Amino acid sequence: MVDYALIGKGIRRVDTTAKATGEALFSADLKLPRMLVGKILRSPYAHARIVHIDTSKAERLPGVKAVITGKDVPDERWGVFRYTQDQRFLPVDKVRYVGEEVAAVAAVDEDTAIEALKLIDVEYEELPAVFDIESALKPDAPLIHDAYPGNINISVDINVGDVEKGFLESFYIREDAFEAPEDSYFQGEPYAVVAHFDSSGNLEIWMPNAGPHLKAKPLSNVLKIPLNKVRVRKITIGGAFGGRSEISPADVICAFLAKKSARPVKIVYSREENSIATRQAHSMKATIKTGVDREGRVLARDITCYMDGGAYSSTGPIAVSVPFLCMEQAYRMDNVRYRGYRIFTNKPIRGMFRVHGRAFACGIDLQLDLIGKELGFDPLEMRLKNARRPGDYTPTKSKVVSCGMVEAIERAAEKARWREKWDRLPPYHGIGIGCNSVQTGFPMGIRGGSQAFIKFNEDGGVTVITGIVDNGQGNDNMIVQIAAEELGLKVEDIQLINADTEVTPSDPGSYSMCETFVGGNAVRLAAQDAKRKLLKIASEAMKVEPERLAMRDRKIYVIDRPQEAISISRVVRMALSRRENISGEGSYWPKVDSNREWVTNPFGQLSETFSFGAVIAEVKIDPETGKVDVLEVTAAQDVGYAINPKVIEGQFEGGVAMGGQGGMLSEKVLWYGGRVLNPDQLDYMVPIAPGMPKINDIIVETNDPGGPYGAKEAGMSVAMSAAQAYASAICNALGVYIHEFPLTPDKILKAIKEKEEGKNR
Repeated sequence: MVDYALIGKGIRRVDTTAKATGEALFSADLKLPRMLVGKILRSPYAHARIVHIDTSKAERLPGVKAVITGKDVPDERWGVFRYTQDQRFLPVDKVRYVGEEVAAVAAVDEDTAIEALKLIDVEYEELPAVFDIESALKPDAPLIHDAYPGNINISVDINVGDVEKGFLESFYIREDAFEAPEDSYFQGEPYAVVAHFDSSGNLEIWMPNAGPHLKAKPLSNVLKIPLNKVRVRKITIGGAFGGRSEISPADVICAFLAKKSARPVKIVYSREENSIATRQAHSMKATIKTGVDREGRVLARDITCYMDGGAYSSTGPIAVSVPFLCMEQAYRMDNVRYRGYRIFTNKPIRGMFRVHGRAFACGIDLQLDLIGKELGFDPLEMRLKNARRPGDYTPTKSKVVSCGMVEAIERAAEKARWREKWDRLPPYHGIGIGCNSVQTGFPMGIRGGSQAFIKFNEDGGVTVITGIVDNGQGNDNMIVQIAAEELGLKVEDIQLINADTEVTPSDPGSYSMCETFVGGNAVRLAAQDAKRKLLKIASEAMKVEPERLAMRDRKIYVIDRPQEAISISRVVRMALSRRENISGEGSYWPKVDSNREWVTNPFGQLSETFSFGAVIAEVKIDPETGKVDVLEVTAAQDVGYAINPKVIEGQFEGGVAMGGQGGMLSEKVLWYGGRVLNPDQLDYMVPIAPGMPKINDIIVETNDPGGPYGAKEAGMSVAMSAAQAYASAICNALGVYIHEFPLTPDKILKAIKEKEEGKNR
């Protein structure tokens, strides 16, 4: 093992003090001189034609400085891909969900802005609406977009091997259907935007985001100004989970209000707005048919999946594909067919999510449990028989270089004492396991690579400049830790400038779980570039070859004679005296197949590497109330190499909370027609710390050859596996299998009753 000074150590995060003391500023905290309050008028209808909008009364209200409608915004459509660009940031023809943006105002204070919204007259012609997949697919269903016949937004068709032959050769075949409703990201920070134009027409804008460069480009497009005039500024971000990845209408609206009023504008969403007007996670229905041999190894799978995408395309092609891709990465299979459909409905827009596809992922694992039960194998054996191994290729032709799936399963089982507990627990006690995999970055075209710069100051301190953004997962600390390790410095010697589009280079953002692997590699390469220059100068002064020197504890020393050393600050001053600046540049592009496309060509290297997770949950159920008590959770994930184990453990525990405790026990969006009934913190049941179970964290290290120090994605696989483990454990405790999630007390009591009546098994 390499003896690192900082890498692999559980050091305190660099942002801890600022967040603990309240010094850290979020978008809603910003105050600029002469700043106005922005408010948005939203549609009360799920589907309606906009006949006429009259803003004259609002414009005449004292204190109102700007009013805008769709006519004030260019007809620039949003969608992550060119072929899915269908959303106007302020519509002019019709609205497609309750809460869609219709108009906006900027006023001197909040009361005036709210009063102005009441004075905007909008005449609507209400249209028939559809609120679920089945209704949207009916032949006579109203079309939500004329360009999408049958309300089918995206369809993905993947067919590998010979599925029919695989079923013919199978010893046992089973087909099941699973479903789950929408769930919410429910970030701790409600969405907030501050926008300001200077006298030269340059836009400065602050907002929660998963990648500032991914926000700047669409803003440039819709504002019709050059990209170098759009500056997305760094700001503290209170959670993302996939929901801060795209441009938001609020970003565009705030910018146009600031431009029209010639003053800074701030828009802060209410908790209700944050639930209905930012992204939601897809509801889903999945039918899974699996054939296995006598030993339980999967020979064929045929999967059909329908996803409710809401009113617009958003990340449609990615959203339809990812549940299947995670499954094919996690489990071996040679013959597989997948048909995925994203359907338009008159509901808010859906996007990618940290626990994307509860019905799909839990369905795959529960079906393995059911098949194992028929064949006499327990769930642990079924996972091990089918688990992905290093060197494998996935069905869609991605090579899996590093893979700790088997180790994660075995270590989790040992810690949870699976073999002692399986089939030996008291009535209404259960234990279950879930396994999943997540790609560490995927093809993003010209935005797929990351670049970083490093400069030394004359006192030996360093400034790191990178586009990497931190949504709360610890990326700022990761950058500083890597730079300090490579340059032999202390964490406090590193000054970080990041996530600011004007001063930092391009970066893909934390959109595809790639910041450690892609951005971290770029920072490391930049540090190594600066290091080479320092060692060259030091070698001349110390009269030894550069390869015989190392850097640690702010010194450069001779490796085999560590007492011979010189301070880094002195070497920097030597360079300056020779009229040389010490700086470094590094860039990294993941090794992926640039020809791979989500719909037209879903084959080739999807990601340079993949993470693998296994979670085991133990539960007990009160048969009188249906209440589930989670006794213990063991979470294991192959993270490549743990740059900071403490940060990774925090990610594991957050993943268990989101995927398992919330995602499988309580979280779901409730509807009346197209209206969200539980948009607030009281009624949307997010788990809180006192209700969390004991969690055992197991970090599996496989030292990925491409990652910085061997590191790769950490945390996503646990979140997805936790949902599967909770479902498996609850069904084991009941002795019956529930196919609709989350597993709330009403469903559990119904299952118990049906079991007693002999209707369920």
